[in-house]
Amino acid sequence: MAQAVEEWYKQMPIITRSYLTAAIVTTIGCSLDIISPYDLYLNPKLVVDHYQIWRIITNFLYFRKMDLDFLFHMFFLARYCKLLEENSFRGRTADFFYMLLFGATVLTGIVLIGGMIPYVSESFAKIIFLSNSLTFMMVYVWSKQNPYIHMSFLGLFTFTAAYLPWVLLGFSVLVGASAWVDLLGMIAGHAYYFLEDVYPRMTARRPLRTPAFIKALFADDPVVAARPDDVRFAAPQGGPFQMN
Repeated sequence: MAQAVEEWYKQMPIITRSYLTAAIVTTIGCSLDIISPYDLYLNPKLVVDHYQIWRIITNFLYFRKMDLDFLFHMFFLARYCKLLEENSFRGRTADFFYMLLFGATVLTGIVLIGGMIPYVSESFAKIIFLSNSLTFMMVYVWSKQNPYIHMSFLGLFTFTAAYLPWVLLGFSVLVGASAWVDLLGMIAGHAYYFLEDVYPRMTARRPLRTPAFIKALFADDPVVAARPDDVRFAAPQGGPFQMN
C-alpha cells in the first residue's frame, strides 16, 4: 500500500506535486502547532506596512483544519490539478504555472477591492485564505475544457462536466459552507477561460501569453514526431476523417 502511494506521488507532474506537498505540509504544521495560521493569512495591512510579503503566497497553502473538508479539497486538488497539467497543459508547464499565478492574482485582487466596497466589505473581510478558491478555479477551468464528460455525484445522479462547478457550489451551500469561496474560484476560472480560450477565437489575440522569464524557469521539451525521408503517404479519400 505504501509503495503504491509512493509511486502515485512520484508520477505526479511537477506543479501538482509541489502544490499538493506544500498544502499538506502547511496544514499538518498548523494542526501540530508548528506553524501558526495567524502568520499565514492574507492581511493587506501587514503586507504593506510590515512587509510580510509571504502572506500573499501562504494564504493559498493552508486548507484549514484536517477534517473531511480537508480531504475533500485535497482530492480535488490532486485530481483536477493533475488532469489539467497532464492533458490541457501537457508539455506546457510554464503556461500552467502562469494560469495559477493569474488565478491567484485575480482572487487576491477581488478580495482586496471587495474589502473596500460598502455593504459587502464585511463578507470579503472574512475571506483570509484563498486556497479553496484556487482549487475551485482549477475545477472550473477543467470543466470548461472538458464539458461533455459524463460524471456522477456520490452515485445519486449523473451530469456532464460542464455543470460540475455548479453541483459543487450547491453541495457547499447544502453543507453550510460559504458560497463566496466557491464563487470567487468560478469568477477567476471564467476570467482565465475567457481570456485564454474565448477571446483569442474572437479577435485572434492572446492577452495571456506567458512571459518569457516564466518560460525560462521551466524546461519543457517539445514532442517532435520525425518522419523518415523514404516514407510516402497516399492521398486521403473522402476527407481526412470519416464521421458516422
